[in-house]
Amino acid sequence: MTGPAGFTADLVAGFEGIDGLLLGVALAVVFVILLVVYRSPVLPVLVLLTSVFALSAAILVVYWLASAELVTISGQVQGILFILVVGAATDYSLLYTARYRDALLHHRSRTAATRAALRGTVEPVVASGATVIAGLLCLLLSDLASNKALGPVASVGIVMSILAALTFLPAVLWATGRGAFWPFRPRHDPVGGDRVRVLDHGAGGRPTVEGKGLWASVARFVARAPRAIWIVTTAVLVVLAGFATQFQASGVEQSELVLGESQARDGQEALAERFPGGSGSPAVVLVPTGELDAAVDAVEDTDGVADVAVVAVDSPSGTLPVGEDAPPPAGPFAGVEPTEARGLVQLQATLEDAADSPAAEQTVRELRANLSAVDEGILVGGTTATNLDTNETSIADRTLIIPVILAVITLILMLLLRSVLAPVLLVLTTVVSFFTALGVSALVFNHVLDLPGADPSVPLFGFVFLVALGIDYNIFLMSRVREESLVHGTRAGILRGLTLTGGVITSAGIVLAATFAALAVIPIMFLVQLAFIVAFGVLLDALIVRSLLVPALTYDVGRSIWWPLHRRIEP
Repeated sequence: MTGPAGFTADLVAGFEGIDGLLLGVALAVVFVILLVVYRSPVLPVLVLLTSVFALSAAILVVYWLASAELVTISGQVQGILFILVVGAATDYSLLYTARYRDALLHHRSRTAATRAALRGTVEPVVASGATVIAGLLCLLLSDLASNKALGPVASVGIVMSILAALTFLPAVLWATGRGAFWPFRPRHDPVGGDRVRVLDHGAGGRPTVEGKGLWASVARFVARAPRAIWIVTTAVLVVLAGFATQFQASGVEQSELVLGESQARDGQEALAERFPGGSGSPAVVLVPTGELDAAVDAVEDTDGVADVAVVAVDSPSGTLPVGEDAPPPAGPFAGVEPTEARGLVQLQATLEDAADSPAAEQTVRELRANLSAVDEGILVGGTTATNLDTNETSIADRTLIIPVILAVITLILMLLLRSVLAPVLLVLTTVVSFFTALGVSALVFNHVLDLPGADPSVPLFGFVFLVALGIDYNIFLMSRVREESLVHGTRAGILRGLTLTGGVITSAGIVLAATFAALAVIPIMFLVQLAFIVAFGVLLDALIVRSLLVPALTYDVGRSIWWPLHRRIEP
């Protein structure tokens, strides 16, 4: 069984595990990571409960929206929603949990600790969520229904993630108190509770971090040679980003969308051995009755067309062969006329190449050009034409939506950081990170996995998630840096912010990368490619861009990073 319906059936079968296998794998991976990070059997359960609570609320709201026919749900949208909510809710929960643990060191009362943790968490979490929501809602500008539906659906998921992390999690942590961190309960220690000490004058007269630990070492490394670090890091990223030009995102054959076995793909190959590749999926041409002969001539003159027929309901086969090579009507075809409806007749052009191939799409382009010379009102449709229009619309969406997302996120960062220069630099680093992820993905897809290409929407979705989610880690870092800078000065604030947020942001990045990587269990090429791009890009943002590039660049620029309000902050 092959043809358009056969490929659709294979896709539906591929999505069957999306609400069981996908969710189970994602939750299991996140639980293991949290267990390693917290070394506590209690806290991972509370964080996962928060994520499941957020997902349940999101599913309920999306169900209501779909019931009211305000959004359209597909397997693709459903899978991305599940992964996005689990990953985002866990990230926000990690940020609050880190703040709550620090607050328990400074406050004996868990109520006071909860208030302090919320004060330090609300702004960066809301700002982070707002950037993701803003990026997702830009998908409403798309002309494709599948892209447009993902925007509001995923935005609902982010809203529920924020609410769960700022209401449900604080409530259960307040109820469990220090016991949530068992067996390593944080003890009240107001004097020694400050885990980071920055010396005002270290080597070379600049501030440096005193203490042990990985992130204290990273902060000292950044303070020693900030300019060399950000220049070298940027150079390496730019070199890898250069391979993004090899990313093939002009579309793939429908037969390649399902990874593994596909009866429809096997059937199409068998069909092509004996018949024209486009048999069963002809190009459909709607022609004014008076232009039938001229249209038939134009179709026959188009390279790549095997034969042409006109729809005739009185014919035993439903069609009537036409054109120069068509036999004269005889026998049961005698006296049969083309079926006319509202002044139009329908031609069916069987293409020589498989209906989902690039060659068939080129034939449709030529058909449209030749037929427009006959009558600009002639329409060419069918499976191939639909694929062609979808790909071209995806490319147009990419060109329009990506600049809009960058502008919106930059404005949000300006409001959060009360600065113009810092947001611009942060967005530029995130864009470089995205193209680096795209370049590495091109190398992996082309030379390791040997994939035939990618759908044009893959870079768009990758950009939306990487820029919106990647900027999260910069928000988590720079909001804390600004908070510390107001008290300790800019360069000391950078070192303190990096040291204090290093562990939690790295953990959040690993969790989010793992949840998106879980998409690879669904045997659909689009989801597997998106899983790799986002997972690799998130790790790149969390481990390299946020840990080295941004702190070193910010440290090198100094107080001017807060321009135009930089004079309000100590150097």
